[in-house]
Amino acid sequence: MNIKGLLIFVAAAGMAAHLFAECGPACRMSDGEKNEGFVQIFDGTSSTGWRSRAKPTFPEHGWEIKEGVLTVLPKAQGGGGGDIITEKVYSNFIFKMDFQLTPKANSGLKYLFDPKLYGGTTMEYQVLDSAHPDAKAGIDGNRRIASLYDVLPASEAEKILNPTGEWNQAMLVVKGMHVEHWLNGQKVLEFERGSDEFNAAVAKSKFNKHQGWGTQTSGHLLLQDHNDKVSYRNLRIKEL
Repeated sequence: MNIKGLLIFVAAAGMAAHLFAECGPACRMSDGEKNEGFVQIFDGTSSTGWRSRAKPTFPEHGWEIKEGVLTVLPKAQGGGGGDIITEKVYSNFIFKMDFQLTPKANSGLKYLFDPKLYGGTTMEYQVLDSAHPDAKAGIDGNRRIASLYDVLPASEAEKILNPTGEWNQAMLVVKGMHVEHWLNGQKVLEFERGSDEFNAAVAKSKFNKHQGWGTQTSGHLLLQDHNDKVSYRNLRIKEL
């Protein structure tokens, strides 16, 4: 290696070390995940790859990026920035993230979001503390943690949810019409979009006025601002 190459290598290593110092475990992937093709879609230091749902830029307030963690802030702490979405659109993928709830907090991971479809509604992996009032709404617990919001319940998920203030890991699998919701290493819900069971559940939901709801083939990932403090880190995805 010549001197120029050595200097470039040292500079790159220094930048990587600086990034890890700021982000640390919040942006770390295992060697297995890297080999499988996972990539980070939040670098832990900036909003690169994300924007407001309503505008082409990232919200100027309401979301905090600190020490590798992305936090939606409550209104009392300068919140109200609105939902954020990935700049990229995805179709078939495995997505993983860590999330941390505060008492009575409500947020959500929406997927295959297309603002032009179904009145801007889409499927949602519910991120919710069981003490929030919405946990008691809906049908058979379909608004509780890890459920397909207002459509299908993840009946056993609350048993493996860590307490508020601790980190949990969500995993979402979308492969064609097949979808899986995972929580802390356990599959808590799976369904086939467009199936008779799925359509029957949609017919009982708040989305029943939208013909073909939930059968789109691609869209953004969306993190919801529900005016409660919820933190996210280690957001990574593998396209299938």
